Amino acid sequence: YFYPDGKNPEDNSLYVSVFIALASEGTDVRALFELTLVDQSGKGRHKVHSHFDRALEAGPYTLKYRGSMWGYKRFYRRTSLETSDYLKDDCLIMNCTVGVVRNHIETPTQLSIFVPPPDLGQCLKELFTSGIGSDIDFEVGDETFKAHKQILAARSPVFSAQFFGLIGNPNVDKIVVEDVEPPIFKAMLLFIYSDELPDVHDLTGSVSMCTSTIMVQHLLAAADRYGLERLKLLCEAKLCEEVTADTVATTLALAEQHQCAQLKAVCLKFTAARENLGAVMQTEGFNYLEATGPSLLSDLLATVAVVNDDS
Repeated sequence: YFYPDGKNPEDNSLYVSVFIALASEGTDVRALFELTLVDQSGKGRHKVHSHFDRALEAGPYTLKYRGSMWGYKRFYRRTSLETSDYLKDDCLIMNCTVGVVRNHIETPTQLSIFVPPPDLGQCLKELFTSGIGSDIDFEVGDETFKAHKQILAARSPVFSAQFFGLIGNPNVDKIVVEDVEPPIFKAMLLFIYSDELPDVHDLTGSVSMCTSTIMVQHLLAAADRYGLERLKLLCEAKLCEEVTADTVATTLALAEQHQCAQLKAVCLKFTAARENLGAVMQTEGFNYLEATGPSLLSDLLATVAVVNDDS
C-alpha cells in the first residue's frame, strides 16, 4: 500500500508511507521484504530497503492474520520525492520482493539416508528361478517348472482353489498342464512372482513384432484362464501398443473371446479407420472373422458408420 500523504496524521503529509499487507488467510506468516523505488532517469540510483541480508533469527517479520501490515511510515520525504528522479510524469515505479520463511527446515542432502526402491518382486523372481523350497512341479510339454503352492495361491484364485479349496489337494506335487505352450506358462509364472510383464523377446529369443504379439495374445488367454486380472490388463495394454493391420483381426477375436472391452474398442476403431480398413480385409485374420464372428462384423460395421459420420 502506498500512502502519498503519509499514514500518520501527525506527520502533516511530510512523508510518504509504504506498507506490505498479508492478503491470504494464513496465520503467523514469517516473511522478509525488499522495497525498491526505481530511478526513472536511467542512472540506476534506486532506493532500496532490504531485509534479505539479515539473519533468520532477527530478520523475518511475523504477519499474524489476513490484513496484517508491515512497512515504513516515513519511507521518503514528500518534497524530496516530488523533485527526484524517482518521479516521472507523476508516476512512481516500486518493486516489491517478498520471501516467506518456511517453518520446516530441510535436512541437507549430504545428511539424508538413501532408501533403495522395493525389491520384493526381484527377490521372489530369483526364488522362482532357483527353485529353492519348491513344492509343486508343472509339466508343460517337454519342460518342467518348479514353483511354490502358497505363492501361486496368493496370486491366483484358480491355483488357490486347486491347492487349498474345498475340493483342492494341498498334497499334490505334480500337475500336467495342457493347451499352454512352455514359454507362455513360464512367462505367466514369472509375472506371478515378480508382478511385472516379462520381456517376451528374452523368452522367445526373437525380436519380431509379430512373434511378440502372438506370444502376448497367448499370455492374455493364460491370464484369463488363471484369474490373473493385472496380467490380463498388462497384455491388453501391450497389444494396443503393437496393433497393426496384420494382427488386429486376431487380436479383436481374442478380445471378444476373453471379454476385453477396452482392447476390443481399440481394435474396432483401428480397423474402421479409412487408411487401415482395406489392408485389414486382405489378412487371413479377417477371413477368420468373416467365417466365425458375425457379431464382430456387425460391431465393425457400426464402428465404420460412426467413423464416417465423424469425418
